[in-house]
Amino acid sequence: MALSMYQASVPVFIRMLTNLKAVLQKAAAQAQARKIDEAVLVNARLYPDMLPLSRQVQIASDMARSGAARLGGAEPPSYEDNEKTFAELIARIERTIEFVREHKAGQIDGSEGREIVRPVRGEPHKFTGQNYLLQFILPNFFFHVTTGYDILRHNGIELSKGDFIGKLD
Repeated sequence: MALSMYQASVPVFIRMLTNLKAVLQKAAAQAQARKIDEAVLVNARLYPDMLPLSRQVQIASDMARSGAARLGGAEPPSYEDNEKTFAELIARIERTIEFVREHKAGQIDGSEGREIVRPVRGEPHKFTGQNYLLQFILPNFFFHVTTGYDILRHNGIELSKGDFIGKLD
């Protein structure tokens, strides 16, 4: 059986966002227990020229929301990028999961050949739905989820690979 566009997108987004939410909850609890100002972690970076944790979470959310919407033939809703606390980042993830979950297989399956035009490095780029998902959305989504995890782990939050991957079905 072939893997459908829906199977390669919506369940993947939901699973990894759920795992990211759990990672942020763990970080918030550890920060509170160790009396670490959560703003230090929310604004932490792996390297000075990289984006902070808050932006990593925001962009991961954007990728999931944009991917689901555009593969379904719609434009995604816009979220303000103003989260400054773990609670606000977690709420954004929850809102994103709710939005992504609304997309059903019938909306996304068959979008492999749909033309999607998005700016890449400031220039319009034409994708097929399949290339948009596999070459743009998923790599960006996983990069930002991973970088968010890495920022927290680098800053001493006790996390494991199991936290990133989540409970296996």
